Amino acid sequence: MAHQPMLKFVKIDRDMPEKREAETRNEDFDEIYQQYAREKAEEQASRCSQCGVPFCQTHCPLHNNIPDWLRLTAEGRLQEAYELSQATNTFPEICGRICPQDRLCEGNCVIEQSGHGTVTIGAVEKYITDTAWNKGWVKPISPISERTESIGIIGAGPGGLAAADTLRRQGLQVVVYDRYDRAGGLLTYGIPGFKLEKDVVMRRNDQLIEGGITLKLKTNIGEDVTFSELRERHDAILIATGVYKSRDLGGPGSGLPGIVKAIDFLTASNRQNFGDKVPEIENGELWAEGKNVVVIGGGDTAMDCVRTAVRQGAKSVKCLYRRDRANMPGSMRETLNAEEEGVEFVWLSAPKGFTGDDVVKGVKVAKMRLGAPDASGRQSPEEITGSEYTEDADLVIKALGFEPEELPTLWETPELEVTRWGTIKADFRTHATSMEGVYAAGDIVRGASLVVWAIRDGREAADSIVEYIEAKASAKVAAE
Repeated sequence: MAHQPMLKFVKIDRDMPEKREAETRNEDFDEIYQQYAREKAEEQASRCSQCGVPFCQTHCPLHNNIPDWLRLTAEGRLQEAYELSQATNTFPEICGRICPQDRLCEGNCVIEQSGHGTVTIGAVEKYITDTAWNKGWVKPISPISERTESIGIIGAGPGGLAAADTLRRQGLQVVVYDRYDRAGGLLTYGIPGFKLEKDVVMRRNDQLIEGGITLKLKTNIGEDVTFSELRERHDAILIATGVYKSRDLGGPGSGLPGIVKAIDFLTASNRQNFGDKVPEIENGELWAEGKNVVVIGGGDTAMDCVRTAVRQGAKSVKCLYRRDRANMPGSMRETLNAEEEGVEFVWLSAPKGFTGDDVVKGVKVAKMRLGAPDASGRQSPEEITGSEYTEDADLVIKALGFEPEELPTLWETPELEVTRWGTIKADFRTHATSMEGVYAAGDIVRGASLVVWAIRDGREAADSIVEYIEAKASAKVAAE
């Protein structure tokens, strides 16, 4: 009988890469998971049941060909596994690290449903591409032929960069504009190093530059260059700005010093880890050391904030969330990591205001209970009367999510249609906006979402832009 490399989930248990102990990982911003060794990656990949209808693939926004690259890994054919993984995903080593696999591919694994523990898809994906980088299999983009048309992309986050990669492979001239001094968007400045080490992102940025993509950084559209100038300069435009406006929180005392936005706190921390001089850290404004820290919110950004505060040496770190653990939007894996690292979760609690004279000293909290379901089907939190108390706090971090900036106003383009939420109105298949030759992708269209969705949108929008450019070129030839 032929050797069967797969279906070993019956004999081999699920085994994640080793996690560093909380006491040691709390001291630095390095990634918390160790790398698989080759034998371990092959062994874990071999647990895949190669089922007839791979739900892992169906539930992946990029529809990655997961069963096939698991099989190739199990057979030791790593270069082929990498090529297959790269075919559908522009940045597999990033998705392998930060995707909430527990809600996507791994959460829908057939053997998980049968009680055998899911295949560690994310860890194998990361292993495949990290190996590809180490072996020199990841090459700069080199288009078969060059085209003269140029595309301007606004935003160097995962959506914009995935589109840039796809467009450049077609030989188009690509210029990516970004307001920050480094490309990567939230991959660079929003997500902490313990989830995604920054050399992983910088290495990818370098590869895109080597492939002929131009990055114009520290460029603010509407200030340094107008939107209409960009339209004149390029044959098509992709808006991939993401959503950066922080949702705010009112209540008495909400303007006190010591109450900060999650994005400011995380950006400052990431900048410091790059070796930049950060005045707000030097003066203590965005630094948690020795402080009682309270983070408000229950999403992945809140998890990033609590775990960053721990690493900065906070005296205590509490996370307030108005629903319970089961209804929390953030990744369960991240919540568990945070608890191991010493974070205390205060479930069913909502802030009512803040105490303090010149600086914040506490958060007034009301206890909640879950009532009838709201329009989204989740139970609505209701306040329990007379349950108010105060949590001590020297630093309060608001992690309540993000909203789009008012782009039509900022860019003086009233003809750019937006939804009632302020997101850009774009066709969900082609990503075309109300303006000729202008496309939009990622969070600026769908609202704050996952990196993997931004990558998918960017790739799809790029395909539509190629069609648009080719149609224009054909029409020009026909007219001549």
